[in-house]
Amino acid sequence: MNTKSSTRPRPGRMVTAFALAVTLVTSVAVAATSASAAATLTVAQALSAQDGRTATVTGYVIGQPTASSTVITSNYTADTAIAIADTASETSTGRMLYVQVTTAYRSSFGLLTNPSLRGRQITATGTLTAYFSHGGLKSPTAMSLGGAAPSPTASPSPTFTGGPYDSTYYANAMGKTGPALRSSLHSIIRNQTRLSYDQVWEALRDTDQDPANTNNVILLYTGRSQSKTSNGGGVDDWNREHVWAKSHGDFGTATGPGTDVHHLRPTDVSVNSLRGNKDFDTGGSPVGEAPGCYTDADSFEPRNAVKGDVARMIMYMAIRYEGNDGWPNLEMNNSVSNGTAPYLGRQSVLLQWHAQDPPDTFEKRRNQRIYERWQGNRNPFVDHPEWAGAIWG
Repeated sequence: MNTKSSTRPRPGRMVTAFALAVTLVTSVAVAATSASAAATLTVAQALSAQDGRTATVTGYVIGQPTASSTVITSNYTADTAIAIADTASETSTGRMLYVQVTTAYRSSFGLLTNPSLRGRQITATGTLTAYFSHGGLKSPTAMSLGGAAPSPTASPSPTFTGGPYDSTYYANAMGKTGPALRSSLHSIIRNQTRLSYDQVWEALRDTDQDPANTNNVILLYTGRSQSKTSNGGGVDDWNREHVWAKSHGDFGTATGPGTDVHHLRPTDVSVNSLRGNKDFDTGGSPVGEAPGCYTDADSFEPRNAVKGDVARMIMYMAIRYEGNDGWPNLEMNNSVSNGTAPYLGRQSVLLQWHAQDPPDTFEKRRNQRIYERWQGNRNPFVDHPEWAGAIWG
């Protein structure tokens, strides 16, 4: 009789081994399913899963939440939170996820510091739990621009968002980005009433009126309030400044870019002369008559209060004049030595100014008056500051 133990497994062990194998296969399948389920969520999915789980969510930045049912889309007050949605044109806070922006991410994702983020897609990983007593994502461990496109059926399509002109004037531009957005905006804003250079005097008396004194206008670079009738060529008069210097493209003062009130502003005669046709950049020597302004041999820096205004006027001109209506194709670039070429810089600095100085009440009123009374077109970067980032990055 052979006393050695048999190496062949007993029947019970075979059943156990088989069961273990099945369990392992099943576990792998469940793990694979779980991995698939852990894919990036839409905002709608995240809102329905407010149970403390960790998840990654992709959505479009709508604005800054300030209360359970309030999201502001301009004049941001802090870098601590953003509201995202499944469409860039969402208006209902009920379909927005409030995302906490902790210290590590505020310099890149806070809206006070980065107002051009509005409308851009982001992806965030964090805890799905209430924030501002509202569906939220807290304690983020990762935040990045872009992400997988959310399901188009994730939430109902809204009729409009952002402003009163999104469903009408800007309808063909909504939801677009990059070259498609640029092309749409050009097609929209090129439809305008063209003024004569003499008509510009009257337009500026209206568009740049001092809100504290209806008899005066505010001069762009000095900030001085001055009588509407003190225009002319005297040393302390005000005249018509081409913010996009007319020699950059050599378009002069003929009807067209030379008379487009969106970039014409009242300025002190001597300060206008000092700026001349210089590009915009930082640095130089202080401008005596215009506190806060600086200039050197090839560039001009306006005061802080109108840096964003200047940038948005330049961006408007670059989109409005594309070389297809008899006028030069105007473009921003990063040079300050453009001469008579149809370029104006410095683009990188102008985009910084745009972010640092968002549209204020004066600039918004100005945009509205030009639209209602003078030209019938709007500066899209006043209405939607986030479109600068969507076009120029």
